[in-house]
Amino acid sequence: MATTQKDTVKVDLGGRSVAVPKGGLYDRYRMATDLDEVARDPRVSSVDFFRKLPKTKVDSPIGPTLTPNFYYRISTARLTMLAPSRAIRSRLPRELAPLEVAPGLGLISAMFFRYDVCDIDFYTEAAIGIAVKPARHGKLGFFDLVAALKNDHLDTYVLSLPVSTEIAQVRGHDGYGFPKWVTELDVDIDAHRTSARVANATGGTDLALSVATSAQTVYPSGERVSALTSYTTVDGAWHSTLNQTNVLSAGTALLPRDVRLQVGEGRMADDLRSLKPIRQIQLDVMTEGQAALHMPVPTSVQSRK
Repeated sequence: MATTQKDTVKVDLGGRSVAVPKGGLYDRYRMATDLDEVARDPRVSSVDFFRKLPKTKVDSPIGPTLTPNFYYRISTARLTMLAPSRAIRSRLPRELAPLEVAPGLGLISAMFFRYDVCDIDFYTEAAIGIAVKPARHGKLGFFDLVAALKNDHLDTYVLSLPVSTEIAQVRGHDGYGFPKWVTELDVDIDAHRTSARVANATGGTDLALSVATSAQTVYPSGERVSALTSYTTVDGAWHSTLNQTNVLSAGTALLPRDVRLQVGEGRMADDLRSLKPIRQIQLDVMTEGQAALHMPVPTSVQSRK
């Protein structure tokens, strides 16, 4: 349901006035969310994962804030594709290099996210990402590659990251350095079907996905925690952002069938086409999970010729 103007209040983020849902988690708690309150939400299985992750107050481009940002109920889908390393390198900053599965072949992904319960309230998100070698890492060995493909710890560079709410855009763009903008963005993921649609500037389709949800495996909280490191530049300096995901129910399909990926017209579609995808090789769907998104920290990125 769309939020009307009278259902919102204005908050200040680094000098920018941003509308957030009145009475929502951000309006009430400003990132210092009461975990006992969240635990009473029927959509949230447990908050045990977050009780072991204390928040700290930091200064940031969006003003003083608490980190990490907690996501108490999320669902995600990622379609991973092979793409020519040459096309990938043309879109990467010189300091980063693609993660190759074979000479001349790298990995790219179209990703879709639904955040039902979060410190900054409900929103949806999509991304076009490139799997990259860890910054300042030498030649990647076989076990490094296997770990990356299993999602235990993946490093990425994001080309597109549209979101559905203003606070997510301002925090993501100004605070993290991500290429975020606000658009109409629908993501629906359940045990049977995964569908998503990102609208372009004229209301048409930028990118859309429809596929049967891969068979799910349920995990106890804390048993399967994956990590994603994203590289961005903030005020011209390289930073890394850590996202930890507590996987509660997820499944993977190799060489997925009957995937309907509509590449329309828009920023995401242009980014995906520029990478010249060759083949869809893996579908990962998480119907239930949780996440802790840390504020970016300065990182040393090796210059490459």
